Amino acid sequence: MVEAVLFDLDGTLLDTAPDLIASTHEALRKQGFEPELERSLRAYVSGGARGLVLGAKIPKLDEERAIADLLAHYRANISVLSTPFPGALELLDALEARGVSWGIVTNKSTELTHALRVHQPLLQRAKVLVCGDTLSVRKPDPKPLLLAAEQLGSKAQSTLYVGDDRRDMQAAKAAGMPGVIALWGYLGDDPDPLAWPHSRAIRSLADFEQHFW
Repeated sequence: MVEAVLFDLDGTLLDTAPDLIASTHEALRKQGFEPELERSLRAYVSGGARGLVLGAKIPKLDEERAIADLLAHYRANISVLSTPFPGALELLDALEARGVSWGIVTNKSTELTHALRVHQPLLQRAKVLVCGDTLSVRKPDPKPLLLAAEQLGSKAQSTLYVGDDRRDMQAAKAAGMPGVIALWGYLGDDPDPLAWPHSRAIRSLADFEQHFW
């Protein structure tokens, strides 16, 4: 029985890649570099600002300056192009109709998550929101997932965790939660995400219900 569902944020519920990539491009231009094509950076979005800058793989780039410039631009343009993934709103409606609590566990900072939340009503519906700096550790450590489950009043073994990164599945396994790979997400640069520890892998949010009810 599924008591609760926890989701990663970027690449799982929201497609934030367009805004993050646009901010990366701006940071690269500030140092005189031509930005990479979107398809070559999308895989690095789950790694945050540092992951995107390192993923650009530009020699002689001042990486720390690029990260700072990326974050400054992103704070000012946090939800220009970001949208829920197809099926997200319908799934959350279905969960709420079934009385299944849901929440978000993300490595995104509290500052950025709450700034995004202002523009994305979907995030305002989450019963619990655990960010990358809520605790002194973050995914792949299981503690953020266990805190979220505790706040929802659900047992780990009956709480699903849905995410699009290896760290998500590692955290779920360590927390004793069934891990669900979001194959529509960013997935990093791993050639075989199905090799990650997981209980299920699904191709779209629209497919979620058929796997669990």
